Amino acid sequence: MSQSNIMPGFRLTIGFTVVYLSFVVLIPLSTLVFQSFRLNWEDYVHIISNKRVLSSFRVSFTAALVAALIASFFGFIVAWVLVRYEFFGKRIFHALIDFPFALPTAVAGIVLATIFQPSGFLGKLLIDTLGVQVAFKPLGIVMALIFISIPFVVRTVEPVLLEFEASMEEAGASLGATRLQVFNKIIFPNVFPALLTGFALAFARGVGEYGSVIFIAGNLPYVSEIVPLLIVTKLEQFDIEGATAIALTMLVISFLLLLLINVLQYWVRKRSGQL
Repeated sequence: MSQSNIMPGFRLTIGFTVVYLSFVVLIPLSTLVFQSFRLNWEDYVHIISNKRVLSSFRVSFTAALVAALIASFFGFIVAWVLVRYEFFGKRIFHALIDFPFALPTAVAGIVLATIFQPSGFLGKLLIDTLGVQVAFKPLGIVMALIFISIPFVVRTVEPVLLEFEASMEEAGASLGATRLQVFNKIIFPNVFPALLTGFALAFARGVGEYGSVIFIAGNLPYVSEIVPLLIVTKLEQFDIEGATAIALTMLVISFLLLLLINVLQYWVRKRSGQL
């Protein structure tokens, strides 16, 4: 059977897909690449090697990585509870998980900044008890990124846990395995590829996040200034070349990191026999 006969309207749908990807992904990215051709190599290196630019890259990628790791850990726990346990208000809790998807990121940033600022409820409590200030520090960026990235992990891991066969756990238990051994040897290896996917989505969202971060970060150069904010600053100063160079570098680094994560995910799936 030919490829076009598998699904009615295959040519129309594949054409729509190509057009959609072209307008949404390929054309904007190619425009960025072509715009960067106006820079010579010396100018590009001069812009990227600036200490303020390097500091913003460090803040953005470090905060996104830390937030993605924390979101993966707690997101897995949340997904496990939602799948394995029944409790009052479970449907409401399900809806709240998707709340960061619907909430405008700027609103989330304002709410988090209000709560965690030194005079806010949680901010004052943390300062008085632990001596830790969240708002207007890099820690505030991590908190904001955790808030907006946890749903990616939960919604990625949850379907895998739902489809997991309980008979595999029962077989392990019948052979004398403890609950911890069943989890480490049976459950986690099957869930890990999905967890890795959730981590990649959370990391990618965190690297490019802007709205929920700028209100709680403080935006201090060399301390809590993120790359998206620096790009916006360059554009407001009509420094198109500088904004283009920074955006292109961020695009390349993000692509390489996501490629690495996908290769690792493929290796894990192949090793576990899922491919």
